[in-house]
Amino acid sequence: MTTLWIGTYPSAGAGTPVGLGEGVWSVELDAATGQLSGERLLAATPSPSFLAVHADGRTLYAVNEHSDGTVTAFDVTPDGLRERGSVPSGGDDPCHVVVDGDTLLVANYSSGTLAAIPLDATGGFAGDATVLGHVGSGPNRERQESPHAHFVALDPGGRHVLVVDLGTDEIRRYRRTDDGLVPDGIAMTFAPGTGPRHLAFAPDGLHAYVVGELDNAVHVLEWRETTGTLVQSVPVATDSLLSHVLLDGERLLVGVRISDTIAELTVGADGLLAEPVHHRLPGGWPRHHEVVDGWTVVAEQVGAALTVLGPDGAVASRLDLPAPACVVRAR
Repeated sequence: MTTLWIGTYPSAGAGTPVGLGEGVWSVELDAATGQLSGERLLAATPSPSFLAVHADGRTLYAVNEHSDGTVTAFDVTPDGLRERGSVPSGGDDPCHVVVDGDTLLVANYSSGTLAAIPLDATGGFAGDATVLGHVGSGPNRERQESPHAHFVALDPGGRHVLVVDLGTDEIRRYRRTDDGLVPDGIAMTFAPGTGPRHLAFAPDGLHAYVVGELDNAVHVLEWRETTGTLVQSVPVATDSLLSHVLLDGERLLVGVRISDTIAELTVGADGLLAEPVHHRLPGGWPRHHEVVDGWTVVAEQVGAALTVLGPDGAVASRLDLPAPACVVRAR
């Protein structure tokens, strides 16, 4: 059995007041059958919509997605999780977190800020965050009135941190220095109204795949050192909202909300994408997914369940869980 940690929203859904029963759960995945079982609430914490695990597997971090956001660290114990401490996230509504060596990187959606929080040798918080802001907007007045940092990625070359900004249609670039991160321009500018949300790099670092939440397309970037160049855009859906993107070998898997599917796009030897094939989900609003032991585990936020898809896209199992938002494999 493989243990998965699940971050959730309040049971009433994203945007409702926190403190309505949400927390970090664990479930068990049977690698042979794809069946889920053993759901257990490990820790009650406000709106833990995204999780990350320290490299040593001993600390789990959860963003608490609300105004004046926070990040909570948990010790991983034989019995579950024990809260270790909480610090400000460096902005409003933190929605993504990445462990980068001795630093925790947090994307704060509503304030558009990137926070770099220092960690000590044990994975604990070691000081105040460095907060890096941005300016700009896009043509969608409801969704792009200001910067909206949605995803943090590490540049394949290791010299930069990248922030996918839905509000300004950009990938922002920050250079690593001995004194911390400093702004270093824009790595990619998309067409106005794209709404870039998440990205995935090819293993060789030569291509990046970016989902446009607002234009419902996957954008293929040729990546050279620190900058992307658009080489292909593939429409995935209409009147929907794309969410997470994940590269699994020669398959690119994209969550499609409203129409409630996982879109599968085959990656060619040249890095370009074939037209999508859609695998329909039994529930609603796939916010995040992870491939574990060959199974695609999908967090259906509105459907209030986890759904497991086999390699052929067929539903293998389903487990009720309140407003799941993130799936992370325990180390």
